[in-house]
Amino acid sequence: MQVAVIGAGAVGCYYGGLLLRAGHDVTFIGRQTHVDAINARGLLLDTQFFRGHLPAKAATDATALASPDLVLFCVKSADTEEAGRSLAGCLRPETSVLSLQNGVDNPQRLRSVTGHAVIPVVVYVGSEMAGPGHVRHHGGGALVIGAAPASEVLAQTLEAAGIPTTIADDIETTLWSKLTTNCAFNALSAVAGISYGPMLDVEGTREVVASAVQEAVMVARACGISMPEDLVEQILKIPAAMPNQMSSTAQDVARGKQRDRLSQRLCGAQGRRAGHSDPDQSCPASDGEAGGATQRARGPSGGIATCPP
Repeated sequence: MQVAVIGAGAVGCYYGGLLLRAGHDVTFIGRQTHVDAINARGLLLDTQFFRGHLPAKAATDATALASPDLVLFCVKSADTEEAGRSLAGCLRPETSVLSLQNGVDNPQRLRSVTGHAVIPVVVYVGSEMAGPGHVRHHGGGALVIGAAPASEVLAQTLEAAGIPTTIADDIETTLWSKLTTNCAFNALSAVAGISYGPMLDVEGTREVVASAVQEAVMVARACGISMPEDLVEQILKIPAAMPNQMSSTAQDVARGKQRDRLSQRLCGAQGRRAGHSDPDQSCPASDGEAGGATQRARGPSGGIATCPP
């Protein structure tokens, strides 16, 4: 199968790498530093069960693509329209496009700029780009995909590559549940520079997480989404499952992106849908509150430190 990964970051390289290892022809579209490394040495897939370089093709823009059978669309939400427009002319009617993105409205936004059907996907993986062309897996890896005519065949293909995949008829609920998880952990991890495992050991963080979840659930329900009653309990179990994972927002901040913009991008859409005029009001785990709750998080030497304001 011809596979195109749009957004060769931690998510795209992990799932693209598994498909590559399973024998599929995968092309990665991403930043120059990763493209150069992949073309020179192959993708370094570093999982809990496998570590090795896999020969692969990579480019910085989608004009290099032949028409793929499958697109894994993995860019950040703010880049959805621009990256979607780059696919113009690359998609055949039978091409399957999967949106492996956080947030609840990216599939619709991508569909609007491509004119192509898009299948929403919820991602449950802990991974990072540990270096140029090097993806490191910390835990998880399951996908939940929306119901569509091609979903059954796609699920079989993903499963055959070692990717646990289920099909959800209620994908909207699953998307909102994942977004709620992001609101719970992403800003805390980013502001404190702390991984999920030790995060909940810091005094006050459990209360911040619970508050973030409760408010996000309130917003979801205001938008007509049915949410699980035990979501707080489910989310508080996540750090134990992937203790070394840093949130994607934390990884972005480490690369120099503005955290205020990232927090608003993460939480703004659902707030606006529920009638909030200030996007940050729909995400109580924003920078100020996260910083206060994690002010005794680890410092450079692993001791006590004051988080940045």
